[in-house]
Amino acid sequence: MTRHIERQIGNLKEKIRRVGTVVEEAISKSISAVINRDVPLAQRVLASDEAFDRMEVEEECLKILALYQPVAADLRFVVAVLKINNDLERMWDLAKNIAKRVAQLEGAGPVELPPEIRTMAMQAEEMVRGCLTAVIDGDPVLARRIREQDDIVDEARQKARRRILAGIKQQPENVEALLRVNSITKHIERIADMATNVAEDVIYMVEGEIVRQRPKE
Repeated sequence: MTRHIERQIGNLKEKIRRVGTVVEEAISKSISAVINRDVPLAQRVLASDEAFDRMEVEEECLKILALYQPVAADLRFVVAVLKINNDLERMWDLAKNIAKRVAQLEGAGPVELPPEIRTMAMQAEEMVRGCLTAVIDGDPVLARRIREQDDIVDEARQKARRRILAGIKQQPENVEALLRVNSITKHIERIADMATNVAEDVIYMVEGEIVRQRPKE
């Protein structure tokens, strides 16, 4: 029985790794489309039919729970993967939303992007890469570091938002485009939030400690 569940846990880890890779690539492309105002790349992200099989991971988790009745660390891993899988799906949707906003900016004219977007984007990408590594490696130290990085994205978002509001007052003719830029910053911030959620699930998975909603150290 032990070897069987170890094999199933290994299979589940590989499935969530593949899902994470698809999501990470979609986020990277959508953010590159933002930074470079690359509408064709954004359109490719939107047109992508690359498999995001959330149900496959969910079904694998439920099968392990039903057939093997895991306990302790194995049980925490399966429960954490169920939650992580949901957060990855939300990241996928956010990447698509970012690409959609970039595509909508085509023909909007010379709307300047807040410089904080680059800071937010680079930090969010790093957090996504890091949280996925923490899942596969079972690394709570890395997970805690990612959790702390969320503040950097939040602060950059607030600065970007203030610039955008100032821009709307100064350039009312560009209000629609600026609101789309604001939406992009919000989606990037949400990706960082999802990466933080995944990091917190890793801490629970490895140590059994629930840190969600607890102040960062």
